[in-house]
Amino acid sequence: MESKNYQEELAHIRQMMERSSRFISLSGLSGVIAGIVALLGSVYVYFVFQREGIDYFDGNRNIYGPALAKELFFVALVVLVLAISSGYIFTARKSKKKNLKIWDSITKKLLFNFAIPLVTGGIFCIALWYHHFFPLIAPSMLIFYGLALINAERYTLSDVKYLGICEVVLGMIALFWLGWGLIFWAIGFGFLHIFYGILMYRKYD
Repeated sequence: MESKNYQEELAHIRQMMERSSRFISLSGLSGVIAGIVALLGSVYVYFVFQREGIDYFDGNRNIYGPALAKELFFVALVVLVLAISSGYIFTARKSKKKNLKIWDSITKKLLFNFAIPLVTGGIFCIALWYHHFFPLIAPSMLIFYGLALINAERYTLSDVKYLGICEVVLGMIALFWLGWGLIFWAIGFGFLHIFYGILMYRKYD
């Protein structure tokens, strides 16, 4: 009996230490929804290509003009806003369920470490768009997003780091397959998010 109580006390102490040093309210469902939104955005972009008379899967290297690139950039921005909004909703719901604060010093550190590579990557992608280096935008988005996840991992669930590594590797591969950014974008922001979201939901939610 004493041994059981001792183990329960240790588990409680570990849980308290984890709560004080890591943001553990991140919901796996937010990753699933973000992935679905990204896939829907990819499907929409595919139909935009059809509208413009572009057969994306004809085997040619796909390079686009400024007007189309601007529309694609806007679609990516909308997907980002929807993904962040859904992430906040599910994370807030999980925090309330576990009776945890969603906004504290750990959350601030998490967002700060996540924002540094993400904002840097966003500015870099805008510069690529400004200078008409459109094929490099999708790989750069994947790489900087992955770096943001890796940088923020120390303040949240450790699984986030592995998702970040996958995003970086996928982005580096995409650098050698320019013109196929939609495929890599769908894999990285769509399928990988859904896969890791399901894993995290089963493990933590």
